[in-house]
Amino acid sequence: MANAFISVEDVHFQHPVRGGESTRALNGINLQIEEGEYIAIVGANGSGKTTLGRHLNALLLPNQGRVLVNGKDTRDPQNHPAIRSTVGMVFQSPEDQIVAAVLEEDIAFGPENMGLPPAEIRARVEEALTTTGMQEHRERPPHLLSAGQMQRAALAGVLAMHPRVVIMDETTAMLDPGGRTMVKQLIHRLHREGLTVIVITHFMREAVEADRVVVLKEGIVAFDGPPRDIFVHPADLYSLNLDLPIAARLAETLRPIFPQLPVDVLTPEALFKALPSYTGSLSINAMSRPLLDRRDCADAIRVEALEHIYLSDTPLAHTALSGASLCVGEGSSHGLIGATGSGKSTLLQHLNGLLIPQQGQVKVGPFDLNDPATDLKSVRRYAGLVFQNPEYQIFEQYVGDEIAYAPRLMGETETLRETVRSAMEAVGLDFETYKDRLTFALSGGERRKVAVASILAMNPAILLLDEPTAGLDPRSRREVLEHLKRMHTSGKTMVVSSHHMEDIAELAENVTALAHGRDHLSGSAASVFHQVEQINALGLEAPLISQAAAVLRSRGWPLHADILRPAELAENLNQIMGSSRA
Repeated sequence: MANAFISVEDVHFQHPVRGGESTRALNGINLQIEEGEYIAIVGANGSGKTTLGRHLNALLLPNQGRVLVNGKDTRDPQNHPAIRSTVGMVFQSPEDQIVAAVLEEDIAFGPENMGLPPAEIRARVEEALTTTGMQEHRERPPHLLSAGQMQRAALAGVLAMHPRVVIMDETTAMLDPGGRTMVKQLIHRLHREGLTVIVITHFMREAVEADRVVVLKEGIVAFDGPPRDIFVHPADLYSLNLDLPIAARLAETLRPIFPQLPVDVLTPEALFKALPSYTGSLSINAMSRPLLDRRDCADAIRVEALEHIYLSDTPLAHTALSGASLCVGEGSSHGLIGATGSGKSTLLQHLNGLLIPQQGQVKVGPFDLNDPATDLKSVRRYAGLVFQNPEYQIFEQYVGDEIAYAPRLMGETETLRETVRSAMEAVGLDFETYKDRLTFALSGGERRKVAVASILAMNPAILLLDEPTAGLDPRSRREVLEHLKRMHTSGKTMVVSSHHMEDIAELAENVTALAHGRDHLSGSAASVFHQVEQINALGLEAPLISQAAAVLRSRGWPLHADILRPAELAENLNQIMGSSRA
């Protein structure tokens, strides 16, 4: 592999810290990448994935060792233009690479700097807009795009450069299921066309699609090989703070009931294909029970006919909400789902007064957001919001100070240290390790943990969470979800917006599905996710457990309608098998 297209040779890197101890990120990385490969780089938060990715196109330079791209050493500044036109990278935070005031101008920026003729630039911009499904947004300012749309915009800008290598750093973290499918299809197309594709991801279901998986742990390569060589050894995965793909986990749960399930099931398609037909004698209604759809609402939050237009009365006017309604009961957990741009974040920002109703009614606890006399500071203490982009709400230099900021402002002194410690531990941040870490030196997943912890430290009456687990590694995701479930069990009212249906299925008692700024489905989580076809029609994807249950029902299994968790499916199947034998 001496002549590999990209060669990483004994690379060490420490993030510089002014006046403090530098943070070690890479500790002797050796990696060879051939042209045309499809590689997934995975690892826990802070393992060095993004730092490694930025070494591959000379955005970062090694403190020790070297990186060669097509024979060119990244340490030589004269090589940088050629390297960066060869290796395109979609950043973890896409707003960091968007420079123009209008989307199509931003996509044209790279080709223009390459000195291409105007006709070629226009053709590339059109191709990139079409490929990423962003044609209708071509004249919109990028800062008015949703987080998912901004990721597509950044991807379009990279594709317009026609690079030979594309690095995607958590590109699907904020995308809806349709967007993730689009990116997945695009990756396979680029790979077929001969491009080298490097995907940095926390989603094991994405990693299994690659030809090769590289696992980082504490800045070194802990595994490098085909996906099946690591995903068939769960103990090794868990030791690396990773997890099985969700289809493999469900297959593990069902294998005692269906021993014929293959041991190497890694994808939903493989799982669905292997599920057997029912051969027992029970009728389809013999075991089923009615689906209870509770919609009682004690008015912790009530939204009626809410409308919101960004930049109204201008040529750039964009309707985000067009008659949305929402009812969240006291002490309940409510999930918001919807495709990118459906209005989820806009709705959440009305619930703590960041946005004021233009039309319609919003009441949050004792506060009427339509009343000009309402104290918005009190609303924001009452309903704490974790932003979709955590960097928007982190402004202190040190992690401990960031998490302590709100409680300190509210007058807490004697118990402040323990409040900060408890909030940090709730999201998997060790207090002693992280309290004096610089916030700007954190990984994307670590920043999200800090953002969640800073709101938990406020102990608001209502917790509003916008994509709370995006960018988290599997173990961190489990820790955050478990803590949120404990908070809900203790009586905390929560509203959670997410593109990841498994998170919603775990957390939410009730669910509202938004589309085009309106609520289209609403009810108990079980009743909403039971409507698999309607969910698909909204450009979403039901949780895998709901899809698997629908497949089994189509094959004759008389399952209950309210199955939301693997254990519930296994229990129901065992009941059916027992009744059939009886």
